[in-house]
Amino acid sequence: MRRFLPKSLHGQMLLSVALALLVAQTISAVLLYRAQQARNEFGTANALAYQLVAEPRIDVRVEEARDGRREGRRGGRRPRVLRMQSSEDDPLLAGERRQPRREQLLHELLEDQGVEIEELVVTSRSVTDDPLVQAAMRDRPVWRGPPEWEGSELLVAGLKRAGDDRWLIARAPLPRPDSNALRGVIMQTMILYLVLVGGLALLLRRISRPLATLTRRVESFGGGGPAPEPMEPSGPDDTRRLITAHNAMEARIAGLLDEKDVMLGAIGHDLKTPLAALRVRIESVEDDDERSRMAQTIEDITSTLDDILSLARVGRPSDPLERTELSALVASVVEEYEDMGEPVELGKTERIARLVRATWLRRAIRNLVGNALRYGQEARISVAREDDAGRSWAVIRVADNGPGIPEDQIAGMLEPFTRGEGSRSRETGGAGLGLTLARAIAEQHGGTLSLINRIGEDGGVDGLLAEIRLPL
Repeated sequence: MRRFLPKSLHGQMLLSVALALLVAQTISAVLLYRAQQARNEFGTANALAYQLVAEPRIDVRVEEARDGRREGRRGGRRPRVLRMQSSEDDPLLAGERRQPRREQLLHELLEDQGVEIEELVVTSRSVTDDPLVQAAMRDRPVWRGPPEWEGSELLVAGLKRAGDDRWLIARAPLPRPDSNALRGVIMQTMILYLVLVGGLALLLRRISRPLATLTRRVESFGGGGPAPEPMEPSGPDDTRRLITAHNAMEARIAGLLDEKDVMLGAIGHDLKTPLAALRVRIESVEDDDERSRMAQTIEDITSTLDDILSLARVGRPSDPLERTELSALVASVVEEYEDMGEPVELGKTERIARLVRATWLRRAIRNLVGNALRYGQEARISVAREDDAGRSWAVIRVADNGPGIPEDQIAGMLEPFTRGEGSRSRETGGAGLGLTLARAIAEQHGGTLSLINRIGEDGGVDGLLAEIRLPL
């Protein structure tokens, strides 16, 4: 059901107003219909009361010709108003039921006219089922009464006055609901939809267009490339103030990021220079083991510094997006490790092209493969296309045969400077930034990085699966 509902503010507001208007007009139509029914009931009850009080003895006829125009006696006469009837028989026919609500209404009207009522009966039947009408139609099988009577409901009232043993029977057709009233409600609804919903659509468009532009601006902010010009405020005053505030915030953030880049460049230069000098000076150390440990320490510091600088710069990449075939990129990474004699295997892949920053994505895959080799002795990489929740994803998986990670530590492993216990110690190398950098690169491309323990047939952990999911 939710998939058919509009997701935008513009669509949801219009749908809400349209539904509210539809409900209001439906309630209005129901109330109008009920009021019309009440008027018809009251009018018919008054007609019955008049007949029962006045007891007209005349046979009212209207001269009508076959073409519907009134003529004299030569044109023929057709009965239009049913005569009063006096009978000793009960007015209720077999199978008919009394109608207490209508009896109560007619009873009140007759009492107001001073009629002493011994018994009052009100029922309804089809006009053509009435014995008086049937008697009149015996010689005329084709209906010749007023068109509005045909197929309508006929109210029959039987009154027995106090001290009288005969029934006085009156008949009156119940008017049909006026279709013009319903057409009026429909026309009114259409006009309201045209004026109200149309006007609201124009207003919402004036609000939603600058909001949509602002949304695209926020989504693309920090995505690399030259800084765009500030947005031009538009729309209502509230929206203009929001855009102005966003421009100011964007300028402040851009200034802070520029200062960060300058600071990182200075840190990288100021730290790498003395590290290079130390690397030269340790050559004078005579003890080979000591010299090797010192050189390894310098390499660790340099590698950690590179990871920190890369992690800081991943949010503002300078290289542009390029359409890259992901399976070819993964295959190139596998070839690099194969050339070094590392046990890295290329699994099943699918051809998927996407705009990526190839240098950064290649580094993320290398970090995952490096972890797999460090803790699982071998790595297997695959690329697949998957559909989930109405979206398509490119999924890059790196699997190892290592000990896995305890479930309660998986989330923490993606945080900076976090290493696992046991075999995932400082002695195995790394500063705990590889997974953090890989996650940042995945998020830079709008994707995610997740770690999942592989469960074997025996229920034990058969290794770790690192999965980069990039939306297509």
